[in-house]
Amino acid sequence: MPDFVARLVFDSGKTIEFHGPADLTKETTEAIVNAANSHLIGGGGVDGAIHRAGGPSILQECRRITDRIGQLPAGKAVITGAGRLSAKYVIHTVGPIYRGGNAHESQTLANCYRESISLADDHGIRSLAFPSISTGAYGYPLHEAAPVAVQAVIDVLPTTTGVQQVRFVLFHVHDCTTYIRAAEALLRRRPEISAIFEKGLS
Repeated sequence: MPDFVARLVFDSGKTIEFHGPADLTKETTEAIVNAANSHLIGGGGVDGAIHRAGGPSILQECRRITDRIGQLPAGKAVITGAGRLSAKYVIHTVGPIYRGGNAHESQTLANCYRESISLADDHGIRSLAFPSISTGAYGYPLHEAAPVAVQAVIDVLPTTTGVQQVRFVLFHVHDCTTYIRAAEALLRRRPEISAIFEKGLS
């Protein structure tokens, strides 16, 4: 029985899956993506959960990165090991704080997904899992963030040489449903996208 709620399967064999309710820290993809803050010091939500589950080695690597580069700008991404997590790597990206939608938030949010996938591809990673970036404490409305996220992944995935599978791992059923509806709407608007939409778990 499939463990996804829904997925897109492209002609190339690459897939985008939607999971939820699900726990990102238990993902077995090669990499998981952390919705980090710019200081990379851990925090609440997904960020805190990843640091607690992965242990202190993740924070140690993050500190070495910030010692070198300073704060990580919104829309950019860096990579560390995953400590005690099942994944091998954590990709840390900083989402935009929502300020009403008029401060280039959608471009910055899309860059989070593009940069993370590009970084994974550069490291030969074949599978990675995303949370819903910026829709918690940063206040990005879920119904606005989901289409941006799905479109960014659909646009960048055909360009990858290593990455074959991207998962959206959503904490609540409602979040998962919102992302799936965003994917369905995008396929209706863009018939040139050659992908099969499959339902899994109901």
